Amino acid sequence: MDDPAALASSLKLALCICPSGCEARTCLDDLPLYHALIRLLAAGRPLSDDEIAQVTGLSPELLSDRLAKMDLDYDAVGRVIGAGLTLGPTPHRFAISGRQLFTWCALDALMYPALLSETVHVESPCRTTGQPVRVTVTPDGVTTVDPPEAVVSLVLPEPSQPPRQAFCGEVHFFASAQAAESWLATRPQAQVVPVETAYTLGKLLIARRGA
Repeated sequence: MDDPAALASSLKLALCICPSGCEARTCLDDLPLYHALIRLLAAGRPLSDDEIAQVTGLSPELLSDRLAKMDLDYDAVGRVIGAGLTLGPTPHRFAISGRQLFTWCALDALMYPALLSETVHVESPCRTTGQPVRVTVTPDGVTTVDPPEAVVSLVLPEPSQPPRQAFCGEVHFFASAQAAESWLATRPQAQVVPVETAYTLGKLLIARRGA
């Protein structure tokens, strides 16, 4: 099994450690905004440009330019509802302080509790069997995994691929390594790791993002 630090380094190179789809030259500029969006979305409501500008201190023009470079979810009136953490339903349920949110992928669900400094209850169906995988995640670690044999898939896409499609679309929970075998058979670039290892990877990535 690969070392989490080595995986983090590989993902940093492949994805610019940013799921917003930014290019390498703009990634570091966009990270504070990305963090702000995650923290604001954790409140469970859509974000207007005015609210984002007020919190971040960015001018309307600069904010508009930064948001245009990011892969985000929007509602019908143009408010931000998703940036890795999302109000829009996905398979990855993310319950925080009584609010039901979602994440784009399994790794997001494991890494955001550290960013938000809150305990989160995650539930997601096994990608192949549909069996619910339930995980309790604190800012300091994973406290429960049901079933205990659950794993998380990871991929290393080509840098030229859109990160959300190529990475988030392939990072799932599985009830066990055996349950993932048929899925892995068609994805030679993928692997699975225990939930605790994926959490460690996520925390390393958050730390490298300067949270």
